[in-house]
Parts: sequence; structure tokens; C-alpha cells
Amino acid sequence: MTADPTESTVVARLRAAGCVFAEDEARLLVAAAASGAELEDLVDRRVEGEPLEHLLGWVGFCGLRLAVGPGAFVPRQRTALLARQAVSLARPGGVVVDLCCGVGAVGAAVIASVPGTELHAADISPEAVALARRNLPDAEVHQGDLFDALPARLRGRVDVLAANVPYVPSGAVALMPPEARDHEPRAALDGGADGLDVARRVLAGAPPWLAPAGSVLFEVAEEQVPAAVDAVTAAGLRARVVADDELGATVVVGTSA
Repeated sequence: MTADPTESTVVARLRAAGCVFAEDEARLLVAAAASGAELEDLVDRRVEGEPLEHLLGWVGFCGLRLAVGPGAFVPRQRTALLARQAVSLARPGGVVVDLCCGVGAVGAAVIASVPGTELHAADISPEAVALARRNLPDAEVHQGDLFDALPARLRGRVDVLAANVPYVPSGAVALMPPEARDHEPRAALDGGADGLDVARRVLAGAPPWLAPAGSVLFEVAEEQVPAAVDAVTAAGLRARVVADDELGATVVVGTSA
């Protein structure tokens, strides 16, 4: 099936701008536009580097459609591995925390797969928290810096703590695609000198919050695994590593005794 003339024109413009999935993006933009003028505006903004997901107002993640918008990190498809690991550890009636939740993608996947979970989500960004509250109507969503955001009643009760921490080394942020570095909060991307600063803060603070045999899990780049495992061990947790070559994703899990 060939694209209609309007869609073909959009494909050509997107391809010229370097969009790898120009055909897919064109189809979505054409469907989202209520008029030719609106389509022209959307295409102009996409060509200038605005994230497709911000233009659409949603992203597909683990079979769910989640609200996204300016000022919040757009969930990456590779983070499905983190979500799947959280789902595998969650149990009905158990407590799950989606820390550094962004728009609440990991938490939404858990709730969809494990009904009856007591889910809490937290992020420092007010824009992200507002979107997470839309995506997680059955959860408690808190705003604040890591564990400072969580209610004290969760101490010692958290069975699964999934932290979608930023892990791009500071020096590599400038090398990221413009749609990320220019349109997403730097705090959601920049993980410090080696990319693991926030992960280390999470690991240092996690043990008092975890239930017996509770787990903290976070995504890293492959080359960060040795340092991440060392940080897990330093926090007094047992470490294991899960990788998915198809997604290009690596998750490190630390479990309490």
C-alpha cells in the first residue's frame, strides 16, 4: 500500500530532516492533525527537533498509551526491560515504588500486570508528577528528591523499588540527539561524571526502605555494569544483572537479605 500524497510529502520532509522512522512518524502525525494547517505546524516542529511524543501527547510503552509532554522525560522502549523485571518481582498486595518515575511508565506497567499492588511513584519534576498522576490514577504520586518524597510509613515495607535513574555521563549529554538534549530536562538525563551518581544515591538510601528480600533495580549502560555492581555490593545488597540484546538494555538488581 502506498502512502497518500499528503503522507508522502510528510515522509519526504521527515526523511530529509534525518528521521529514521519517517514513514511511521508521518502516519502518526497525519492521524493526529485535525487540519492541513495543524499538520503543517506539527511537521515543522518535528523537523526542528521537537520529540514526536511531545507532538502527539502520548507514547506507547509495554502495550500502554501514556500521556507525555514538555518538561518530562519520554520513556524509552529499552526501559521495558526494567518494567518487566519490576513486574516479575511484584506481588498482589505488595508495595512497589517507581522512583525517578518521570511520567510513571514503569509503575503503569506494574499496575497493568499485577493488580492489587500498592504503588507509589515519585519524581522531583512537577511537570513529570502532573503527567504521572494522569497515567497512574490508582497510585499515590509524590513530588520530591528521591526518598525525601516518600511517606515515612513505607520504610521497611517496599518489596520492589524500581528507579529509572539518569545514567548518561555528563560529558556525553551534548552528544545526545537534539530531541533529547534540547527538549528533555537535563536532570532526567545527566548521571554525573560516570553516569552513576544518582544510582549510587538510590542504593545508599534504599536499604532502610526495603522489606526483607526486597529489591532495588535500575537501568545502566553495558559498560557501567562493573561499577554498578560494586555500588550494589557496597550498599549491602546481593547483585544480579539482567540484559536484553534485542532491546539493547541492561538492568542491575540489588536484593536485601
